[in-house]
Amino acid sequence: MDLIRHLECFVAVAEESHFGRAAARLGMAQPPLSQRVQRLERELQVRLFDRTSRQVTITKAGMLLLPEARELLARAEVLRAAARRIRDGESGLLRAALPPDIAGATVAAVLTRFQELNPGVELELHELSTTEQLARFTAHELDTGLIHHPCDVTGLELGPVLRRELGVLLPRTAPAAALPEVPLAALTGSDLILFPRSGAPALYDDLLTGCARGGYTPAAVRHGQGASFVRGLVLSAGAVALGPRDAGPGEDDAGLVWRPLAGSPLAWRHSVAWPRGHGDGAVRAFADAATHALRTTAGAHPDTPTRPMHLRPAAEYWL
Repeated sequence: MDLIRHLECFVAVAEESHFGRAAARLGMAQPPLSQRVQRLERELQVRLFDRTSRQVTITKAGMLLLPEARELLARAEVLRAAARRIRDGESGLLRAALPPDIAGATVAAVLTRFQELNPGVELELHELSTTEQLARFTAHELDTGLIHHPCDVTGLELGPVLRRELGVLLPRTAPAAALPEVPLAALTGSDLILFPRSGAPALYDDLLTGCARGGYTPAAVRHGQGASFVRGLVLSAGAVALGPRDAGPGEDDAGLVWRPLAGSPLAWRHSVAWPRGHGDGAVRAFADAATHALRTTAGAHPDTPTRPMHLRPAAEYWL
């Protein structure tokens, strides 16, 4: 059974409430239309319409299935359009992701360089945490993405691992703000603002472990992700936030300062990832674009991990 064609008949009859008008809309005779609707009803084992000699009325089951039918038809058209672009040599589609902590200048640099490298490929870019990216890789809903390490990279291939040193965002009036470099222990007594743990559990635990080893155990851990929200918490709550230099305060954030951490004890590590065996030209171009953008706009540099990258036990943090 041609499911898509049968669904088109069902939707047309549902919207026209008349077999004759639906047949004219589809450019077909009425008897074949009626037969297709009856075949679909047998296939689904539900009655879609109540028919009389004068009118056609959609049933409750038909009303419930109508949105699903429309969605399937829409997805089928998206598939056909993508196939036409590929067939005609115009473009393909690459589904890619960046984490929420990437600054706007870096996002723009990724998009610009990717289009320079692959002008015929349509880039569908999403903002997704590492956890969300890994789930979409598993569901075959993502082609490539920039992830945080450490995480579970089973079944994935990786581009170069880049390191971004973390500093601290703190109120200008805080005593530690007067220091050119801030020892972690100097943050004692301050609350710490981190991204929600669900976004990158192993990285979250790593950061808290690094803080503890440096002599800083936060009075409390608060959660925030958006830059404006985090900066508001720092200003109003006397808390501090960890982040790379490119996440520092802007011109309108006169009450905030960013300072490097003494000894560079904490860092974010990134690499572009993609499902093993699926690193085609478009994926490689995205990996190149993301790597180049991080190095030129975010101060990232190559990093060789001193330990395997894997998920840690689901504890708050480990000493």
